[in-house]
Amino acid sequence: MHDLTDAFVELIRRAATQLPDDMKKAIREAKEKEDPGSAAAGALDTILKNVEMAREKSTPICQDTGTPIFQIYYPLGVSTRKLSDQIRKACAIATEKAYLRPNAVDSLTGKNSGDNTGIDYPTMHFHEWDEEGIKVQLILKGGGCENVSTQYKLPNTELGAGRDLEGVRRVVLDAVNKAQGLGCAPGVLGIAIGGDRGSSYIKSKEQLFRPLDDTNDDPDMGAMEDRILEEGNELGIGPMGFGGKTTLLGVKMGKLHRLPASYFVSVAYMCWANRRATMLVNGEEISYA
Repeated sequence: MHDLTDAFVELIRRAATQLPDDMKKAIREAKEKEDPGSAAAGALDTILKNVEMAREKSTPICQDTGTPIFQIYYPLGVSTRKLSDQIRKACAIATEKAYLRPNAVDSLTGKNSGDNTGIDYPTMHFHEWDEEGIKVQLILKGGGCENVSTQYKLPNTELGAGRDLEGVRRVVLDAVNKAQGLGCAPGVLGIAIGGDRGSSYIKSKEQLFRPLDDTNDDPDMGAMEDRILEEGNELGIGPMGFGGKTTLLGVKMGKLHRLPASYFVSVAYMCWANRRATMLVNGEEISYA
């Protein structure tokens, strides 16, 4: 395997400076639904202008360039240690080039490493697969939306939420209502049902890699995704909490097996700057999506 450091730098640049087409389309459509001249329409218009400027000038879409979260799919025989080293080096280079803001801070001393590397930073998840090439997905998870991400344990008597999809619906809408504008709405929700506390959070963030227009393999969860999206937008929170018809741009759900004693629902809230990019490596050929 040849050195992919420069390719990883380009992947980071694309994620940080280019909002995916499906997200831009959703924001444009949301703007058309808002009342002309409203604060909601103005906020969405500003977002769209910012997105285009970031792409044209190759500068970060948001001042908070977030936590880099990598999903790496690799064939048998590839060294994950070497890939990890190259990803860390790429993060340092991308920070030097100002694609990323220095974000890695020691949790006890508060000292910033200065190059977006540190203890288990950036976040990397490795998956061996049967394909010959390598696929790397990257999402940049901002701190504001991370702060309103949350986890529930069912049953929840306060919300009348039992251990079923109706219970999931109730706690997820509660999470959206509590977030208000603090998560930089309109947002995208990644939802995980089941697992333990840790695996549930990981699964919820994995949902954020899904395109907005894809279809859930489970028809019941797919129907609930649509319902939560509709009802979330009926809350009237609106872009940045200004009020309006667009609080959510997408809802994606996944599930895990669980212990009989536990039923967790994790909600990964992603702001409108749903920055994700994909790199495919097949031999010497590298492509991006």
